[in-house]
Amino acid sequence: MIKFLDLQKINAQYSAELKQVAAEVIDSGWYLLGEKVKEFETGLEAFQEGGHAVAVANGLDALRLILRAYMELGLMKEGDEIIVPANTYIASVLAITDNKLVPILVEPDLDSYNLDWSLIESKITSKTKAIMVVHLYGRVCWSRSLEGIAKKYDLKIIEDNAQAIGARWNGIRTGNLGDAAGFSFYPGKNLGALGDSGAVTTKDPILAETIRTLANYGSAQKYINQYQGLNSRMDEIQAAFLNVKLRYVDVEILRRNEIADYYLSNIKNSKIALPNPGQKLEHVWHLFVVRTSSRIKLQSYLTEMEIQSLIHYPIPPHKQVCYKEFGELLLPITEHLHEEVLSLPISPVMSREEVEKIVEIVNEF
Repeated sequence: MIKFLDLQKINAQYSAELKQVAAEVIDSGWYLLGEKVKEFETGLEAFQEGGHAVAVANGLDALRLILRAYMELGLMKEGDEIIVPANTYIASVLAITDNKLVPILVEPDLDSYNLDWSLIESKITSKTKAIMVVHLYGRVCWSRSLEGIAKKYDLKIIEDNAQAIGARWNGIRTGNLGDAAGFSFYPGKNLGALGDSGAVTTKDPILAETIRTLANYGSAQKYINQYQGLNSRMDEIQAAFLNVKLRYVDVEILRRNEIADYYLSNIKNSKIALPNPGQKLEHVWHLFVVRTSSRIKLQSYLTEMEIQSLIHYPIPPHKQVCYKEFGELLLPITEHLHEEVLSLPISPVMSREEVEKIVEIVNEF
């Protein structure tokens, strides 16, 4: 069986280093808000080539805290609207509604799967305060027109960078394009911890400090609480693991690109639509997502041929039970994508033989 993502094999590459840093944390007796977290924040700032990084508990919290911080700073209030792509993973929307803000779901572009710039301006009202862009599947979601719209209407741009660490637009890393960005280091991400972890990056030092305070019970000084905060702190041991793996993320992205290039050049099945990679360095291939009207048949065939595949994502946010208030929205492109998308295996530890077999099987379908 070719696994969709072999996390054991990925982490085995760094096993000796991971065990060494785990032992360092255990022996230190310091497990929260210590030197490993500081080291990771400094390392992420260097990787991003500027700005401030705040380590938090997970990717959802990263986005929640950005919005909450803007509210505490008086730039947003309950009932304000945030534009967000309709075909994103539900965490993007949860971060908005958790803060009693209103998500304005906008259709994606069928070619890139990312937010359709041409539809944004018509959705802006006096209550609109930000655009949340999602670099979906690892492809950059950015343009000059987006920048122009944000400037024209004085909107913040928040990046959901959970899937695209390392991608670049005009030489700039995602996570350093907008006003603030949320990262996820869920184990399956291109930079994955061995548990949940996340981070916020921003060029705004006041925003960064507000987020840091909010994430620590609203406290910048022990037992003095400035805000009604929450507990969202990265563990020292996860920071230690991420310090190891951050050194290798660009190399792993290169391997992902090699596999994606092979897929793009060699999958020749007319029943299957291949993803658009965009410009050079604009895609880090967290996922390799194809589309087909025969998705159930294709997935069943791949399973029969011992190839794992996954659907990202089978149900769009507005059709989830928890968001029944959005269920009547007309979002045909989003619904069409969610009915057709299928993710093929792609990871830095796949062998050439495995990649070639996948192409062969897909072409035979």
